[in-house]
Amino acid sequence: MDWMYLVYFLLAAALFSGCRAYGRGEWNEEYTSLGQSKVLQGALVLGVALHHMAQKSCAPWHKPAYIVHGLDFFVPIGYLFVSAFFFCSGLGLYKSLKTKPNYLNGFIRKRILPLVAAFYLSEFICLAVRLLIGQKMDALTVLWYASGLHMANENSWYLIAIPFFYLAFYFAFRFCRREGFAIFWVFVFTLAYTVFGTSLNHQSDWWMRGEWWYNSVLLFPLGLLFGKHEAKTTAFFKKAYWLLLPVSFAGIFLSNRLFGMVEGKWGYYNEWDSLMIVHRLATAASQWLVCIFFTAFLLLLMLKVRFGNRVLRWLGAMTLSFYLMHGIFVEMFGYNFLEVAPSITYIRNVPLYMLAVLCCSVPAALLFNWLWQAVTNRFIRRKAQ
Repeated sequence: MDWMYLVYFLLAAALFSGCRAYGRGEWNEEYTSLGQSKVLQGALVLGVALHHMAQKSCAPWHKPAYIVHGLDFFVPIGYLFVSAFFFCSGLGLYKSLKTKPNYLNGFIRKRILPLVAAFYLSEFICLAVRLLIGQKMDALTVLWYASGLHMANENSWYLIAIPFFYLAFYFAFRFCRREGFAIFWVFVFTLAYTVFGTSLNHQSDWWMRGEWWYNSVLLFPLGLLFGKHEAKTTAFFKKAYWLLLPVSFAGIFLSNRLFGMVEGKWGYYNEWDSLMIVHRLATAASQWLVCIFFTAFLLLLMLKVRFGNRVLRWLGAMTLSFYLMHGIFVEMFGYNFLEVAPSITYIRNVPLYMLAVLCCSVPAALLFNWLWQAVTNRFIRRKAQ
């Protein structure tokens, strides 16, 4: 028996456990509420973890001896989960701006500095793990990792990128009198950020290491735009629901096919092409289209299905901590540890590998969250009082 069939069944059962489907003329009016967003984010971070496990176990760039199939479906789709995270971040910021008095007062201290603290805490933990597991470093390399410019936690790129988008949101809405102009300037920042990313070749020395740093970021300003026009957009969704749902679902596959064609012709690795930036922008734009269809499908699905899985809701509340910690165990139980040292133990059986990673990541996330809150309360919130 191929146990992966059971694994995929269990994943689907976990996603839809506790859900409620709405009948004709009924809608989940809270489909973008905080509670529903937490369940969605729990599912998304689980998808990101499966993506990283898939990359470690069956990505085509590994030596054949180390490729074990089973999670192949998740290898190329990690950016879709991240795109929905960016969308939720933009939407969440806009909702908070509209519902919380004086939300922008102290925004950098309350919203950005805790993210910086989480980044450096994860870097120090991963640096310690690298040293304990046997990676050889001189003093300069240790300092380079400790600075955060050379990432000890290779999954922490999102935590480097998102504060810049938070800053763009803060300055745009602080200094623009009209919300439409503020959102426009966040779009401008997103484009500038992407152009900068496309101007850099793949490297492993500092930030902006490759296309995953920018191939899903458009969904952040789109989240802001959706928040501004949520009532009208929701009314449109309801009016044309049974047309939009299959169109968005089909659009995921058709736009992904387009992305495959564009990537095959130009792609992100044309590092000596005179039109390098143009070609990379075109490739990123084709991926943005996939992200838009994917996020639209999720919204439409949630408009008719209320998700209520308590485990996913808890995981959604621990999203950042789980995201930052799970990569340690992805590598620890893989065939090696980031190709710099032997792993503690190589679990070749994919279902057991998944179980080991998830079972270790949960307590690690709890511990990290406790440390993060302690650091934040001690050095950020207390000093602000």
